[in-house]
Amino acid sequence: MIGFLIFIIMIGLSIGGRQSLTWPEKFLKDAIGSIQQVIYRPAGAVAGFFQDMKNLSSIYEENEQLRKLAAQYARDKVEYNFVKNENERLQDELDFTEHQKEMYNYTYMIAQVISVSNDANNRTININLGSKQGVQKDMAVVTVDGLVGLVNAVTPFTASVTPYTELNSLSTAFNAISVTVMNKEKDSFGILTDYDAELERIMMTKIGEDDPITEDDIVITSGLGNIYPRGLQIGTVESLKVGDFGLTYVATIDPFVDLNQLTEVFVVKIPQITEDEELTP
Repeated sequence: MIGFLIFIIMIGLSIGGRQSLTWPEKFLKDAIGSIQQVIYRPAGAVAGFFQDMKNLSSIYEENEQLRKLAAQYARDKVEYNFVKNENERLQDELDFTEHQKEMYNYTYMIAQVISVSNDANNRTININLGSKQGVQKDMAVVTVDGLVGLVNAVTPFTASVTPYTELNSLSTAFNAISVTVMNKEKDSFGILTDYDAELERIMMTKIGEDDPITEDDIVITSGLGNIYPRGLQIGTVESLKVGDFGLTYVATIDPFVDLNQLTEVFVVKIPQITEDEELTP
């Protein structure tokens, strides 16, 4: 084998030193070139293959890192949005309770909604506060947006709330709500007695002919009857029409609270009035 290689080298040197080649020399040179090409190409292909594999491995590792970073970013973004929204919501609730306390000195007990019964004949909302936390029957329940309903049953650690959708003039489970209009408290008065399930609106009745109530007014509880605290927002006046006997008006109220979006509510505790306070002029 060594001798054959030496022979080829010598022929190559002898050929390289001349200007012209004979046809046997040309044949031999072409043959050697073909053999070299056959050997070189696989070697180059193998070297290129390993280089491509190395590059592919690097790209795969980089893609894995990018995937991890993208997943981490998505998790961090969700966590950030959740914390941000939670802080804003809690701040709104804190501002709400502090504002209400300053206005009327009521106690607001925050509760979580644990279940909702959508029974067409008896819709109820169940919360995780009960008699052990001071919740009593007929206490008003609200959100930061407005009135939700009234506590109708209490156990030591839970309570059931009848929402405003159960308002009905023939029902004994829900008390009619005495209301007025914000900024017109001395001149406006009405009663919430019915809920129109088809329109999803509360009906305000017993409105006097001279009542200054108008569309877009905000309806609030008047506090009469000592059941619903005064100043709780109900909704906005959507329309007005003459009542059945033409002596009073009926208003359609668009409620502020969406009962399908409840997660947390407040149970409102009214300060107890003592006999001495009642006798004080």
